[in-house]
Amino acid sequence: MGKPILLHCGDDIKWNHELYAKLSNTFDIKRSHSMGREEFKQALKDKKFGDFAAIYRPFWNTGGEMSPWNQELIDLLPLSCKIYASAGAGFDWVDTQALAKRGVIYCNAGAACTESVADAAIWLILSTFRAFTWSHTAARSCDPARFSDAQKNIAANTFNPNGHSLGIIGLGKIGFRIAQKAHQSFGMGILYNDIRQLPSSIEQEVDAKFYQNLDDMLAVADCVLVATPFGGEAVLNAEKIGKMKKGSRLINIARGKLIDEDALVQALESGQLAAAGLDVHFNEPTVNKKIADMRNVEMLSHTAGASVDSHIGFERLGMENILSFFESGKAVTPVNLHFFDAQAKL
Repeated sequence: MGKPILLHCGDDIKWNHELYAKLSNTFDIKRSHSMGREEFKQALKDKKFGDFAAIYRPFWNTGGEMSPWNQELIDLLPLSCKIYASAGAGFDWVDTQALAKRGVIYCNAGAACTESVADAAIWLILSTFRAFTWSHTAARSCDPARFSDAQKNIAANTFNPNGHSLGIIGLGKIGFRIAQKAHQSFGMGILYNDIRQLPSSIEQEVDAKFYQNLDDMLAVADCVLVATPFGGEAVLNAEKIGKMKKGSRLINIARGKLIDEDALVQALESGQLAAAGLDVHFNEPTVNKKIADMRNVEMLSHTAGASVDSHIGFERLGMENILSFFESGKAVTPVNLHFFDAQAKL
């Protein structure tokens, strides 16, 4: 019958050539490269790629012309397609429930950027406690007056993170690595809120305290970090931000739409929040000008997970997901199996 077909979207692989050779030996690889959406839709209608069994997208920034992966595209997939493995941690651009209904397992590659995101999160936490942006921009201005202002006044507005509590919303793989770094290196107390409590053996590694009710954690955490996938609505809206401990800090390394930015602005202006650190933004690539002008806000351009190490891992993990699925029937990092389970119960 020949080898099953794999549709490879986007650029050529760059690092994991031996693993790609194994993939090539297992599958008949077809390429879409980086087609425009309309061209890609027509190619699917015309069965240009054949009845492919898997989709592989090794880089988050190529092959993206086909986004969003919504019902419009999913309805055009051949019924032979069983798995879609893509780079990147977030999956708000793909309708994973619709894929499940179509019989397609979706796998992300968040595990590959864990270290990079955790490092960036620590930097954002440090910056919000120590006002590094204020100091940094004052020095870069080459203005002696601004330099002197920062040098004289920062100490009265900053604190060491040691001894403060870090409340993490979503203690998954990335959240837990952040907890390890914050607890072990900086002596921060770890609090967390998630849909389920972790086993005590895992909690003990970082001396974490579980809060079943998010409001209870928000009321006591000195710094709150958002590390949960986007589920369609803000996790921290005006009501929730209003329940945060006065003078606390807010970090977001997940998705911009998880935080109501208007409410964030009001909280920073009123002093409800002392500072914020944002890798992600509500309306990317447009950044909220009010937030950008605040010297108590540290900002990045959604680059927390951006490193060569992450890209190597993205590329590798996608292939490992596909190979594992066809060898054992189980993918390495599936994210929509719960939708399959829900369907089975109907």
